[in-house]
Amino acid sequence: MTIVVAYADTPPGHAAVTAAVAESRGGEAVVIVPAVRDERVPDVAELEGRWPELAGRVEVERGDLGDPSDTVIQVSQRLDARLVVLGLRARTPVGKLVFGSTAQRILLDATCPVLAVKPSVAGP
Repeated sequence: MTIVVAYADTPPGHAAVTAAVAESRGGEAVVIVPAVRDERVPDVAELEGRWPELAGRVEVERGDLGDPSDTVIQVSQRLDARLVVLGLRARTPVGKLVFGSTAQRILLDATCPVLAVKPSVAGP
């Protein structure tokens, strides 16, 4: 099976990859998909350097759709993903109304389970 990660180079995106590593079983593939339009996604070597547990089983995919949430959903359906993992960030209610939410669209439209994670907050 496969785990798809909605990735952005942000603390929530890093938390999503870390959670995918923790959730993966054995040699299960982890597929990284940009969750932000025009996001630079690290190549496989960079990902394996940051998360050595992914060595030999991480892939990077870009969909052909303009909307990042549609792309994550399309890739997860095409690969028959077992799980989609995404990172959440704090947004104000007005921010959600005006800009929409990629995470919300993925949560509502994905055809497989979705694991939503927050980055850890360093305490004093």
